[in-house]
Amino acid sequence: MSDELNNTFDPEEEDNLVELVDENGETTVFEHLATLEYEGESYLALCDPESEEEDLEVFILKIDQDENGNDVYNVPDDDVADAVFARLVQMTEDLGEEE
Repeated sequence: MSDELNNTFDPEEEDNLVELVDENGETTVFEHLATLEYEGESYLALCDPESEEEDLEVFILKIDQDENGNDVYNVPDDDVADAVFARLVQMTEDLGEEE
Protein backbone atom coordinates (compact mmCIF):
# COMPACT_ATOMS: atom_id res chain seq x y z
CA MET A 1 0.00 0.00 0.00
CA SER A 2 3.03 2.26 -0.12
CA ASP A 3 1.82 4.38 -2.99
CA GLU A 4 -1.93 3.82 -2.93
CA LEU A 5 -4.34 6.68 -3.09
CA ASN A 6 -7.69 6.78 -1.34
CA ASN A 7 -9.59 9.60 -2.96
CA THR A 8 -12.62 11.59 -1.94
CA PHE A 9 -11.96 14.27 -4.58
CA ASP A 10 -14.96 15.91 -6.24
CA PRO A 11 -14.07 18.97 -8.34
CA GLU A 12 -17.75 19.86 -8.78
CA GLU A 13 -18.52 19.94 -5.04
CA GLU A 14 -18.75 23.47 -3.67
CA ASP A 15 -19.73 22.79 -0.06
CA ASN A 16 -16.47 21.16 0.97
CA LEU A 17 -15.63 23.82 3.53
CA VAL A 18 -13.89 22.83 6.76
CA GLU A 19 -12.84 24.92 9.73
CA LEU A 20 -9.57 24.13 11.44
CA VAL A 21 -8.50 25.58 14.77
CA ASP A 22 -4.77 26.17 15.32
CA GLU A 23 -2.80 25.89 18.55
CA ASN A 24 -3.63 29.55 19.33
CA GLY A 25 -7.37 28.94 19.07
CA GLU A 26 -7.69 30.80 15.75
CA THR A 27 -10.12 29.33 13.22
CA THR A 28 -9.36 29.23 9.50
CA VAL A 29 -11.75 28.06 6.78
CA PHE A 30 -10.41 25.86 4.00
CA GLU A 31 -11.91 24.09 1.03
CA HIS A 32 -11.38 20.33 1.20
CA LEU A 33 -10.01 19.11 -2.13
CA ALA A 34 -9.24 15.49 -1.30
CA THR A 35 -8.36 12.97 1.35
CA LEU A 36 -5.47 10.84 0.18
CA GLU A 37 -3.61 7.83 1.49
CA TYR A 38 0.12 7.73 0.84
CA GLU A 39 2.51 5.15 2.26
CA GLY A 40 -0.05 3.98 4.79
CA GLU A 41 -0.78 7.46 6.17
CA SER A 42 -3.77 9.73 5.52
CA TYR A 43 -3.47 13.31 4.27
CA LEU A 44 -5.78 16.21 3.52
CA ALA A 45 -5.39 18.46 0.50
CA LEU A 46 -6.90 21.87 1.28
CA CYS A 47 -6.98 25.31 -0.30
CA ASP A 48 -8.28 28.80 0.42
CA PRO A 49 -11.93 28.80 -0.68
CA GLU A 50 -11.54 32.34 -2.04
CA SER A 51 -8.61 31.47 -4.33
CA GLU A 52 -8.91 31.72 -8.07
CA GLU A 53 -7.90 28.57 -9.94
CA GLU A 54 -4.81 30.18 -11.47
CA ASP A 55 -3.62 31.35 -8.02
CA LEU A 56 -4.56 28.18 -6.14
CA GLU A 57 -2.27 27.30 -3.24
CA VAL A 58 -2.74 23.75 -1.94
CA PHE A 59 -1.98 22.86 1.67
CA ILE A 60 -1.13 19.26 2.55
CA LEU A 61 -1.78 18.13 6.13
CA LYS A 62 -1.13 14.72 7.66
CA ILE A 63 -4.01 13.28 9.68
CA ASP A 64 -2.85 11.99 13.06
CA GLN A 65 -4.64 11.21 16.29
CA ASP A 66 -3.98 12.65 19.72
CA GLU A 67 -3.92 10.63 22.94
CA ASN A 68 -7.73 10.88 23.15
CA GLY A 69 -8.26 9.53 19.64
CA ASN A 70 -9.23 12.92 18.17
CA ASP A 71 -7.98 13.85 14.72
CA VAL A 72 -5.15 16.35 14.64
CA TYR A 73 -3.51 17.75 11.52
CA ASN A 74 0.21 18.26 11.07
CA VAL A 75 2.37 19.62 8.31
CA PRO A 76 4.41 16.76 6.82
CA ASP A 77 8.03 17.19 5.77
CA ASP A 78 8.61 18.75 2.35
CA ASP A 79 9.42 15.48 0.56
CA VAL A 80 6.20 13.82 1.71
CA ALA A 81 4.10 16.92 0.99
CA ASP A 82 5.59 17.10 -2.51
CA ALA A 83 4.86 13.41 -3.15
CA VAL A 84 1.26 13.73 -1.93
CA PHE A 85 0.78 16.86 -4.03
CA ALA A 86 2.17 15.09 -7.11
CA ARG A 87 -0.34 12.28 -6.58
CA LEU A 88 -3.14 14.86 -6.27
CA VAL A 89 -2.08 16.46 -9.56
CA GLN A 90 -1.94 13.06 -11.28
CA MET A 91 -5.36 12.18 -9.90
CA THR A 92 -6.92 15.40 -11.21
CA GLU A 93 -5.32 14.84 -14.62
CA ASP A 94 -6.71 11.30 -14.68
CA LEU A 95 -10.19 12.62 -13.82
CA GLY A 96 -9.91 15.16 -16.65
CA GLU A 97 -9.10 12.41 -19.11
CA GLU A 98 -12.17 10.41 -18.06
CA GLU A 99 -14.56 13.26 -18.85
